[in-house]
Amino acid sequence: MTKLRITETVLRDAHQSLLATRMTTQEMLPIIDAMDKVGYHSLEMWGGATFDSCLRFLNEDPWERLRLIRKHAPNTKLQMLLRGQNILGYKHYADDVVREFVKKAIFNGIDIIRIFDALNDVRNLATAVDETKKQGGHAQCALSYTLSPVHNVEHYVGKAKEMENLGADSICIKDMSGILTPFAAYELVTELKKSTKLPIIVHTHYTSGIASMTYLKAIEAGADIVDTAISPLAMGTSQPPTEPLVAALKDTPYDTGLDLKALNEVAEYFKPLRDKYLESGLIDPKVLGVDANTLIYQVPGGMISNLISQLKQSGKAEKFDEVLAEVPRVREDLGYPPLVTPTSQIVGTQAVFNVITEERYKMTPKEVKDLVKGLYGKTTVPIKEEVKQKIIGNDEVITCRPADLIEPQLDILREEIKEYIEQDEDVLSYALFPQIALSFFKERWATKNKIELTMYDEKHKVHPV
Repeated sequence: MTKLRITETVLRDAHQSLLATRMTTQEMLPIIDAMDKVGYHSLEMWGGATFDSCLRFLNEDPWERLRLIRKHAPNTKLQMLLRGQNILGYKHYADDVVREFVKKAIFNGIDIIRIFDALNDVRNLATAVDETKKQGGHAQCALSYTLSPVHNVEHYVGKAKEMENLGADSICIKDMSGILTPFAAYELVTELKKSTKLPIIVHTHYTSGIASMTYLKAIEAGADIVDTAISPLAMGTSQPPTEPLVAALKDTPYDTGLDLKALNEVAEYFKPLRDKYLESGLIDPKVLGVDANTLIYQVPGGMISNLISQLKQSGKAEKFDEVLAEVPRVREDLGYPPLVTPTSQIVGTQAVFNVITEERYKMTPKEVKDLVKGLYGKTTVPIKEEVKQKIIGNDEVITCRPADLIEPQLDILREEIKEYIEQDEDVLSYALFPQIALSFFKERWATKNKIELTMYDEKHKVHPV
């Protein structure tokens, strides 16, 4: 039995979950040197929504964030979250873009890439896994955890074996909704340890209030690594707190070996930042409590806030309970997809439409149609014919890996923005978020050249310098 290892999430998932990924690089840097000395297994600090938020809201280059944190944390592995063939966007990209992104991520300092697919379609992980290993990185494949009549232990063990055969270096149980219960975790980890030879990582959220108990049972079953957040930015829709788990395991066979005094230094740094986020409204106190709806409807915390926002915009806020009840029905109709980006948004938006139009599938967004057409991959179970007819009629459904239909994109993208390229990575930022990246590039250019720009399109404004 070996000691438990800890992945610290405060630099990515914790602030993504609690304050919409608004922590700036400059707010992170003063504590990174101290975090590097703690002895964490890894620092999860990139990927997920950080890339989008850096460009869209913070006027930061996400690649520069990675390089700066790498410089201040030379001794600790840096980890990122990658959405498989979606990379960090919301659609599938060509293989050449996926490979170049992975290559540049590792070149700039990433050690571990956690790769998942919203549908658990392992075909959508293959390119990213292959390139991660080619570049000398650690390819961690994630099982997007959900519950349904077909999502059982045997299902996840089968997926884990596929991932192992693909070349995964480790397997993560990714419980984005906080619905993995303690005894279910014990059973699943036990069977995964029997069935694969790979390290097992458990990731969950505190949304439903059971996460620390879940970790203890998973650890007893043999989990090698768990994800936690330093206490000021833990719990609620974030991860379980780091320090209590470290204290609970001290002087046991699972002792992490981490020093509570070193962790306290990290915690003390983030306390005033947390207070600032609360005062500014970036952290809504509602996300800090326990939400039983998570266990009933399997809806992640971030998805709940999106549903509320959509209903308010439609003037139908009173329909929230109806929409929550509609979510599982839509999910069943669409083949039981796990509720994680982008399928959580797809299912949630359709549930809102079904309720506010008072007719199921009267309105269907493009993304729902694409899901039914197979353009996101293979659903857990086939979509029923009558549902398919309602949504796409007699349109063709593909059965191949979606990216097989996408022509190489990198050279075309590079040509489109050649006048703005200052680093090789710029073409990747543009590939993922074209309008937002272009806005960032123009402002960067204007700032360096001390030239004033006013409105240059309908959505983005460059501030005078």
